[in-house]
Amino acid sequence: MTDVGEMKIDPTRAAALTSQIKSVSERIAAVGKGRNVRLVAVSKLKPANDILALAQPQPESGIEPQFHFGENYAQELAQKAELLPRNIRWHFIGGLQSGHCKNLAKIPNLWCVSSVDTLKKAQLLDRYRGEFISAFTSSSSSSSEVPEKLNIHVQVNTSGEASKSGCAPGSETVELCRAVKDAPNLHLLGLMTIGAIARSVATTAENENEDFVTLKEQRDLVAKELGLVDNLELSMGMSEDFEGAIAMGSDEVRVGSTIFGTRPSKADAKIQE
Repeated sequence: MTDVGEMKIDPTRAAALTSQIKSVSERIAAVGKGRNVRLVAVSKLKPANDILALAQPQPESGIEPQFHFGENYAQELAQKAELLPRNIRWHFIGGLQSGHCKNLAKIPNLWCVSSVDTLKKAQLLDRYRGEFISAFTSSSSSSSEVPEKLNIHVQVNTSGEASKSGCAPGSETVELCRAVKDAPNLHLLGLMTIGAIARSVATTAENENEDFVTLKEQRDLVAKELGLVDNLELSMGMSEDFEGAIAMGSDEVRVGSTIFGTRPSKADAKIQE
């Protein structure tokens, strides 16, 4: 990992980011009404400097450091994980390809993979995370640093769109959740959906999103079929609809542009400024 002391943080940029994430956090708290809703700051195509600015303690801001960050591209996540402190909790939220599983599973502080939609991908993540934990354990003298099981959100295609990834609701979702639950190096954290854009745009705290209704039904079905006592998380809601998602019971929201602003093109993005 690079010495983060060498990474420059523009005070003006840091102040803007802090103000924006504080506003989002206040909106989450207002709708959540005391529930603990996790905010994943989606930092894709934004430089590591921005992430560090939010992850560092800022007593004057009145908010806690942000540690949960989401990335859509496996290589970008790996590069940022090398640059930034180990206490950051990375979430891979992009379309998961089988070829990415090995490298992702070997990122020590990868906290969650939120887009598992096939048995093959779950098996690969389990295999490579197990190999990584075993190798790390045998070479490390500090047990406190041993990587943990990977948290997994099973992605459900609640809208039925061919362009969307995810399991079909019903038995397909149940069986994949069962496989993740039984995998020794994975932890079934919950279910995730992205849903239809039109429904997302129309979502408000009063106007229920059909995709969110479906995900709640799938969560309840999985819990019943697998005999789970502990609640499975719902991960639904992004910049456009996170307040409506929270009102419907979401335990996690993924917010990017509302915090970080307009993203550059992938070709123009920089890992570090």
